[in-house]
Amino acid sequence: MSSALDDSGHLKLVIFDCDGVLVDSEGPSCRATAQFAQSLGLSITEHEAFERFAGKALPQIVKELEEDVGHELPQDTAARLRDNLIRLMEEQAEPVDGAAHMLAGVLAAGLPIRVGSNSSIKEMEAKFDRTDMTDAFPAERIHSANDMGHPKPSPEVYLHAARTEGVKAEECVVIEDSDTGAEAALKAGMACVLLRDADAPLPAFWPAPGFVRISHLSELVPMLRNALKAQKQS
Repeated sequence: MSSALDDSGHLKLVIFDCDGVLVDSEGPSCRATAQFAQSLGLSITEHEAFERFAGKALPQIVKELEEDVGHELPQDTAARLRDNLIRLMEEQAEPVDGAAHMLAGVLAAGLPIRVGSNSSIKEMEAKFDRTDMTDAFPAERIHSANDMGHPKPSPEVYLHAARTEGVKAEECVVIEDSDTGAEAALKAGMACVLLRDADAPLPAFWPAPGFVRISHLSELVPMLRNALKAQKQS
């Protein structure tokens, strides 16, 4: 089966992850998580929090922290963490370098866009409002794996985005930065562009059909335009 990026494929939808792809929020998020973990008596640094928790939904993070401390945390822990993150994002979220120019290019190419994230809808709304992306991603085009109860690496948020757009999985390309999200794209049967530094390690399942890596968002629009051009000629 051809992927959305193959010459013989059909590229009809671009689905973005939010954190680390559009909004540079992983640093503040992991900082807050590290501080919370430290309040529980755990010696987790910001770097360790990033390595362990980047790309994961809050309920999963809470579950792992419970395993670390050896007992259950209050039932509202994830909700309290989420409320704190929303306040943090309203003050500190910044766009990923090149995000605005990249989005303009994708839209100019005539490609519809959606977001599928482990963040809650409220978190994403705060991040997009702070980074002036609300016009590009109105409420009906953002989808939360957390709010759906199927956090990545479940593929459900990406499959839901495709169904809502009315396209097939093989007609979508996912833009991701985390192993967890890339695995979700793989399970969904979608092509994936992984945003990652050239010297950074790749997911354990790499290489995979329809998966490519870029090191900066400026590389994305030319890649998509080339795919569209090749598909029109085939």
